[in-house]
Amino acid sequence: MDSFLYSINATVPIFLVMIVGWVIKQLGVIDDHFANVANKYVFKVALPVLLFRDLAAADFKSQFDVKFVLYCMIVTTIMFSGIWICTEIFMKDDTQRGAFVQASFRSSAAILGMAFIQNMYSDTGMAPLMIVAAVPFFNIISVIVLTFKAHPEKNEHYIGEKSIVNMHGTVNENISLVKDDMGDKSVIKNKNNSDKIKNIKKACINILKNPIIIGIFLGLPFSLLHVTFPIFVQKTINSIAQTATPVALIVIGASFEGRKAIKKIKPTIIATFIKLIGLGAVFMPLAVWLGFRCQELMAILIMLASPTTVSSYIMAENMDNDGVLASSIIVLTTVLSSVTLTAWIFILRYFGWV
Repeated sequence: MDSFLYSINATVPIFLVMIVGWVIKQLGVIDDHFANVANKYVFKVALPVLLFRDLAAADFKSQFDVKFVLYCMIVTTIMFSGIWICTEIFMKDDTQRGAFVQASFRSSAAILGMAFIQNMYSDTGMAPLMIVAAVPFFNIISVIVLTFKAHPEKNEHYIGEKSIVNMHGTVNENISLVKDDMGDKSVIKNKNNSDKIKNIKKACINILKNPIIIGIFLGLPFSLLHVTFPIFVQKTINSIAQTATPVALIVIGASFEGRKAIKKIKPTIIATFIKLIGLGAVFMPLAVWLGFRCQELMAILIMLASPTTVSSYIMAENMDNDGVLASSIIVLTTVLSSVTLTAWIFILRYFGWV
């Protein structure tokens, strides 16, 4: 019962803040312009500062465990690769694949995960080490899939009336019109996007420029060197970091479009099952077999089965992917995680593993 109450107290406020964002958007207190600007602020400033703060304050030297780090990195790679391959085989709508893949495996490790572990063990334990091992991978491979699966107007699969004629009435030289197999639709095919090498270069550049990844790697040397900031610097960093979660949740709520979300209910439900149940069912037994227990096992549970992180929407929206699908997955995983996380914790406690 205590686990259930804690799960409710941890997840329901997140959902309620999203509702607040939706309500104040409907009342006209904020508009789409505010949501877009706030979205960029969270992506480029608040989330990187939050991750920098958490990692800079962590003590990795005393907690470092090679087996634990390798497990997190290898499992993250397998999760990502498996989900992406399955979407290429089974998901027909190419424009949804990028958002679906990253929202299906990215966990709310930094925002929700450390709070869960701290509540159970009075300190964050192995959570910072899990963040170092998994979160950079989360973001790097998310950038890769989001780069390759950009929105149709930036991809070769767009079909429709997208403007391709410039003001002089001539077709842009970078695109050409071709007929599809049925011969009754025009397809805009971007010649540059057909070049996989250019997409790989673009992905590498996006990784190096990604503010969240930069925030993570900037925090590591401060942790390893045990750098202590002056009080006024700490307070400034904390003030900015504390805005990341509430602003991101308000933006998700304000940007949530129910009618569009309903049309994407099937991939939303599938991604939610994968995120909250499927990944844990596959990889938690392996973690137990490898001998992980207590704080290590709880950190792994957060990596595998916590709700989708709010940054998956922020990145999807900023990288021209399906923000509606990403926000729908975040909302549903957040709502249901109070039940699924409680069930996972009950199972682990029943067998004496945590």
